[in-house]
Amino acid sequence: MTALATLATPTGPVGCLKIGEAFYSASAVAALTGIALPAAVVDIVPVWAALAEAIAAAEALVVASLPPVATLGDAAFLAPLLWPGKVLCAGANYYDHLAEMGMPGATKEGQRLFFFMKPPRQAVVGAGATVRMPLDCEKFDWEIELAAVIGTTARAVPVETALDHVAGYTVALDLSARDKNQAPDQFYKLDWVAGKANDTTCPLGPWIVPASAIPDPQNVGLKLSLNGDVKQDGSSRDMIFSVAEQIAIASRIMTLEPGDVLLTGTPAGVGVPKGAFLARGDTIEATIEGIGTLTVSVRPD
Repeated sequence: MTALATLATPTGPVGCLKIGEAFYSASAVAALTGIALPAAVVDIVPVWAALAEAIAAAEALVVASLPPVATLGDAAFLAPLLWPGKVLCAGANYYDHLAEMGMPGATKEGQRLFFFMKPPRQAVVGAGATVRMPLDCEKFDWEIELAAVIGTTARAVPVETALDHVAGYTVALDLSARDKNQAPDQFYKLDWVAGKANDTTCPLGPWIVPASAIPDPQNVGLKLSLNGDVKQDGSSRDMIFSVAEQIAIASRIMTLEPGDVLLTGTPAGVGVPKGAFLARGDTIEATIEGIGTLTVSVRPD
């Protein structure tokens, strides 16, 4: 499976194609094969869905002719998109997550899909020891999410064609300062910026797979482990609003553009219902079927 990644190198970030167990410079692949491919991942995204098959067809030539930038074992990952345009997050979008948060028996008819946003340049990070504990936070929580990367402009699109606007998918974490999110003494009750928009709280990666690799985004498994202990083990089948419905609804609020990222909700297993939270030095492994595993650590400082 060919995927898109951004790697840290001594000369700076390099947009790469993952082919097998190795990563090759996207610009070098373009020069070798004649495929019209920009150098940066964010610029590849608008044409990724159309080019993925052509790139896959050229894999043998690439592997035989180009030295890799890195192999899977020694790659230093940055967030695959440097940087997304918008990071839009669907809230409370799994039935089992609603149940663990105190709303058992919820029906779709009784729900209204809502979104919040994370600041791309401050919240988005890649794999590794990249996550910082939010300042003044004592209840730092985890959520694994399937993230859709928008490839073509979408405004007021119908559900039936909404997935046509997805270039690919990646693994995301929505890390939350639960204690900063709550404002019970205020008329607004929830402070989404204080709870969700902290620095380094949106790890993405380790790469983006083309949309064709996830033909049915409503049938993929999601699993999150904390220090080797499985905390979340769910399926996108349990979403209340499908990925297509989310795109359609979001596109009626704002225009979605190439390079925007949509986080689609999390299954049950987050920490807050059990009073369990992240600590400095913890390691999170987030795996989504058909994509891969994003591993991050909460920095000790």
